[in-house]
Amino acid sequence: MGIFDKVHNRKNTRSVKWDMRKAVFQADDVVPMWVADMDFQAPQAVNDALIERAKHGIYGYTIIDDDVKNPIINWVSKRHNWDIQSEWLSFSPGVVASLHMAVQAFTEPGDSILIQTPVYTPFYGVIESHDRKVIKNPLQQQNHYYHIDFADFEKKLKQGVKAFILCSPHNPVGRVWKKEELQEMARLCLKYDVLILSDEIHADLIYPGETHIPIASLSDEIAARTITCMSPSKTFNLAGLQASYIITSDKEKRETLNKQLGKQGHHMINTMGNAAMEAAYRYGEEWLDKLRDVLQNHKQYVTSMFEEKTDMLVTRSEGTYLLWIDCSQLQLDNQTLKKFMNETAKVGLNAGVDYGEEGELFMRMNIACPRETLEEGMRRIIEAVNNQ
Repeated sequence: MGIFDKVHNRKNTRSVKWDMRKAVFQADDVVPMWVADMDFQAPQAVNDALIERAKHGIYGYTIIDDDVKNPIINWVSKRHNWDIQSEWLSFSPGVVASLHMAVQAFTEPGDSILIQTPVYTPFYGVIESHDRKVIKNPLQQQNHYYHIDFADFEKKLKQGVKAFILCSPHNPVGRVWKKEELQEMARLCLKYDVLILSDEIHADLIYPGETHIPIASLSDEIAARTITCMSPSKTFNLAGLQASYIITSDKEKRETLNKQLGKQGHHMINTMGNAAMEAAYRYGEEWLDKLRDVLQNHKQYVTSMFEEKTDMLVTRSEGTYLLWIDCSQLQLDNQTLKKFMNETAKVGLNAGVDYGEEGELFMRMNIACPRETLEEGMRRIIEAVNNQ
C-alpha cells in the first residue's frame, strides 16, 4: 500500500474537515470532501523534525534564521524559477492573515479592490471587513474552461481600483495562468498604478504540462508593485501549523508591511511551524512529486466518472486539488443542490455560490484523499444522481 492509499482516522483530532461535519452539513455520516486540507500524512521528514523538536520539551520564543530562509529561497528558485533574496521575506500565520495585513497597510477605508470571481471565499472578507469595496472582474467560462475578460479588467481598473488580489493558481476554477495572461494583468496594473496582492498558496500543486509563474518574477518593475503570499501549508498539508511567508522586493513596501505585521503582534511564527517549514522545503520534494501523480490520477478518475455516468461536468483544471463541478444539468436551485449533496448523496462539498454568484449551480470537490475515500464519495454522488 502506498503512502497516499492509507486511510487515516481523522475523527476526534479536532479536524475542521471531519469533526465539524455535524455543524457544517447537519450530519456526521457525510464523506467530507470540502475544506482544503488533505487526508494524507505530511512527509516523514516533517513528522520526524516535529518529533525531534518536541523531544527538547522547551517551546520558547523562536527565531526565523537562515536555516529556515535558505530552503525557502532554494525552493522558489528551483520550483518556480524565481531568484529571491533573504531580506525580501516576511512571515505570518497564514496567507489570509497576510492579505488582511496588506489590505490594511496599503489601502484606506473606501478604496476599491478587484477580485476575479468566482473566487476563494475569504477574499470577500479580506476586503469588506476593513471597509474596502469589492470590485468584480468575473472570469468567463467557455467549454468548461475559464478565461480573463481583459476589456472588463481594464475598465474596472480605470475606475480607480487601488489593489488587485490575484489568485494564482486560481481557487476554485483551477486555472494556472499562462505567461501572456500574467503579463497583461501586470501591464494594466502598472498602467493604472494598482498594487498586486498575489495569493500563490497553490503554486506547487499543478498538473503535468503546466507551469506556475509567480507574477512578480516577470520583471523587476512588476515585482516592485507586487506582494506575493506563499506557504507550505497546502503543498505539504501543514495548515494547522500556521506558517507562511510574504515576498516583497520593494524595500519601502516591505517596511510598510512589516510595520503593519508588527502592529498586529506578528513578529514570528510558532516553533513547530518553523521546524515543519524548514523540513518540508529541504526534504519534501520527492513526496510532492508522488502526490502530484496521485492527484492527476484522481482528477482523471473523477472527470471520466462524471462524464460517463452523469450529466455533471468537471471544469478543465490545471492546478490545485480542488475540482469545480458544473451541476446545472441536475436542474436544482442552489439551496436544493446543496441539500441534495449533503442529505441524499451524503457527500460534503463546498457550494459554488459561496464563491460568488458566478458560482451558482457549481460544487467544489476536494480530491486530496485516499482512493478508497474518493471512490466512496463518487459512488454516493453517482448513485444519488441516477436515482433522482
